[in-house]
Amino acid sequence: MPTVREIEQRLYELAPRELAFDWDNVGQLLGDPEQEVSRVLVALDITEAVADEAIAASCQLIVAHHPVMNCRWLPVQSVRSDTPQGHLLLKLLRSDVSAICMHTNLDAAAGGVNDCLAEALELVDPGPLNWGEERLCRVGTLREPMTADAFARFVCEKLGSNGVRWSGKGGMIRRVAVGGGACADSQDAAIAAGCDAFVTSDIKYHDFLDAAGKGINLIDAGHFPTEDPVCEKIISYLTGRFPELTVTKSASHREVIQYYVKGE
Repeated sequence: MPTVREIEQRLYELAPRELAFDWDNVGQLLGDPEQEVSRVLVALDITEAVADEAIAASCQLIVAHHPVMNCRWLPVQSVRSDTPQGHLLLKLLRSDVSAICMHTNLDAAAGGVNDCLAEALELVDPGPLNWGEERLCRVGTLREPMTADAFARFVCEKLGSNGVRWSGKGGMIRRVAVGGGACADSQDAAIAAGCDAFVTSDIKYHDFLDAAGKGINLIDAGHFPTEDPVCEKIISYLTGRFPELTVTKSASHREVIQYYVKGE
């Protein structure tokens, strides 16, 4: 059976470490690098429910997109059982469950988060959207143009979102930029690339307010739905390189944001 270290190195072939942002924390973050692995659970985030699922399924490893620790928004200062983060980390460590997290390197990688999002939305000939040096987002064209309203429904259905928020110029959608997760800062690059719509998440109010005047449609399909398609890519990648592994997607981790629509 492969070790955690061997699996980590293979994942770096998919998403090279050097693509990660300076502030990010990627790779094996928990566990013994020499631990042998027979069962892997794949999830976008390592939550308490995902940890419990991995333990119940006798998984030795969780592979996730978002780092379980040492991110800039939640640095680890202590590991205590009476804090949410400490409780989660201790649960994993006590159960000998390792964690590998591929974050901004998987966002930027060819075949990573954003290519999977472009594929899920059936974009034709997607390529990098120039945005600084990171080149995170992708841009392509729809197979058939559709109205903005129809495209919003299409995005919601294709990504399995509980709902989408959108605003903008309306009209017909042909050229589309996508950015999995919080990529709203790339909207100017999408406009410069002649896009009719930009699909991402975590869009701010003032961005929606200005979208029509800027000549674009902004579609917020949710952080989880825009990044979740990469999980299947990780599964197929690992099973293709380690046929002896049992690799499954988490059944407990899903979109947590619900929508109530007035009048329903």
